[in-house]
Amino acid sequence: MDTSFYTAARGAMTQQERMNVISNNIANVNTPGYKTKEAVFLELMHYNMRAPQGRNTHLTAGAGAAVNHTNTNFSGAGFQEGDGNYNFAISGDGFFMLRDPAGGVSYTRNGHFSLSRRQDGFYLVSDSGKLVTDSSGNPIRFANGKIQGTPGIYTFQNTDGMLSTGMNEFQQAAKNGAPILSTDARLQEGVLEMSNVELADEMAKTMESSRAYSLMLKMMETSDEVEQTVNSLRS
Repeated sequence: MDTSFYTAARGAMTQQERMNVISNNIANVNTPGYKTKEAVFLELMHYNMRAPQGRNTHLTAGAGAAVNHTNTNFSGAGFQEGDGNYNFAISGDGFFMLRDPAGGVSYTRNGHFSLSRRQDGFYLVSDSGKLVTDSSGNPIRFANGKIQGTPGIYTFQNTDGMLSTGMNEFQQAAKNGAPILSTDARLQEGVLEMSNVELADEMAKTMESSRAYSLMLKMMETSDEVEQTVNSLRS
């Protein structure tokens, strides 16, 4: 009895986590360069059911599932006209490299940049305030009425497992390898890459997850009622 109740509870929690991922996608449908996230489920402990004589029946019973991690869909999207003087987009695979004041490095597809004043002058920065780097990995300065250089485009051996750090930014994982200066991608000026979120797909996932959540709650309710009935018969 406890197994069915806690399996259902685990299922309800899992659907809540999935809904959080879907909601974040929908909230970023208009965010430049945003890449869709997808919740990946992991089956929890399962076991072989046995006949009363102890023989293996080849039937399995499980204890539900949980969200293991989220995958990012890095597929490209269209372009839209920029809304400022320092808008860039990447045509092809790759990322803009960003540096924070502490020297940390992150990557983004969002080319919605602006100028920010630092102690030694003005620099090109991202929406999160991090310094945008050129093809040599150096921060891009603003001087003599224009930016001194253009954003570099960096890629990796593969993008599987890149760590989402929020603010539409990513950090490389060990299996991604070192960043490589891209020779295939092209830099587009004056435009922004659109979000690759398909709103219709996300709404369909919302309804699917909502139904699953309701079923899990019903399963918990039924399991509790059965347990109460059994306990009343024992007393």
